[in-house]
Amino acid sequence: MRRRADTSITRSSDSETEELDEVYLHTVTIHGREFHKFSIDNQIAFEPVDDEEAERLDLQHRVFSKVFDGRLIFPPIPRLRRVLDCGYGAGSWAVDMATQYPDCRVIGLDISPHKNPDDVPENLWLQVGRDFQRSRDGRIAAGLRLDRAPESVRLTSHHQVDDLNRRFTFPSNHFDLVHSRLLATGINRARWPSYLADIKRVLKPGGWVQLTEIYFNVQSDNGSITEEHALRRWSTEFLRSYEGTKDVRVGTRLNNLLRDRGFKEIDARMIPLPLSAWSIGESSLPVSFAGCSTSVLDRKMQEIGMLNRENVNSLLPSLALYPLTQISGMPQQDFQELITQAREEAETASLKAYFPL
Repeated sequence: MRRRADTSITRSSDSETEELDEVYLHTVTIHGREFHKFSIDNQIAFEPVDDEEAERLDLQHRVFSKVFDGRLIFPPIPRLRRVLDCGYGAGSWAVDMATQYPDCRVIGLDISPHKNPDDVPENLWLQVGRDFQRSRDGRIAAGLRLDRAPESVRLTSHHQVDDLNRRFTFPSNHFDLVHSRLLATGINRARWPSYLADIKRVLKPGGWVQLTEIYFNVQSDNGSITEEHALRRWSTEFLRSYEGTKDVRVGTRLNNLLRDRGFKEIDARMIPLPLSAWSIGESSLPVSFAGCSTSVLDRKMQEIGMLNRENVNSLLPSLALYPLTQISGMPQQDFQELITQAREEAETASLKAYFPL
């Protein structure tokens, strides 16, 4: 069982500790799941922030690690000094990054502290609610230890952006790499062009951005999923609930968006993320994903699907609970029936279901 870090407000006579604004700590319980009240009230993010979701995000990180053959970054950066992780979630990628690159300063941004890891490397700073979250003993308390503030962060001003829908206040030409993963349901639709422009501004000359998004429109490798399937209905209702506020299809447009913002050497590709273990057989999967023999690809896809099966089992209700029941108004009983059917279909190997990654 994953133990969450302490997110209670802390006070100290030591002037090095700053109090986290209480507004970022409040939660609200909806249908048995815990949500971040500030994010809900301000329509920032609608995913749960409880232990169950933190554990799912840890598992999802392991799925991505399997997909990417254990690689945390892809750009050819000879020496990493500063890395920015936008929307760090449970902190899995940021922790691994700081551990693998001990001479690099890693800064993570998020709107909620509730999924923070309970142990972090010394070179990792997690920033929530306009304050950097650090700990001396391995716990993330709701305060800031300024005795080891990251380079260029002034001790008199800790108000760097935490809501990624606001403009960045980091210095220009500052980071070697900016990492952004699964923010389609958090970044406002109209914000994406300026979000990417902000990333470009804070990158050093020759710096890189690495973006990963899932398009939650379920696909079938053999075309067997129809509009009548629960998985298709889950996708349709999920995507519809975000219309007008978020661009949940942004992953399919990142290539053009990056080019419009002046990025160079863009390498964009789609990777099928299987919802369970199934054999590719006579597959229509993109050749770019393969790069290897059919037997090797088949084994890899089944390993990914086997690991992702548990993630999907939790993802289907977790990501859709608030959007479908609170935004779209779906009755809770109908929601539960949809999730039950969608889970069964996700595990049906003959459907060969996947999400475009």
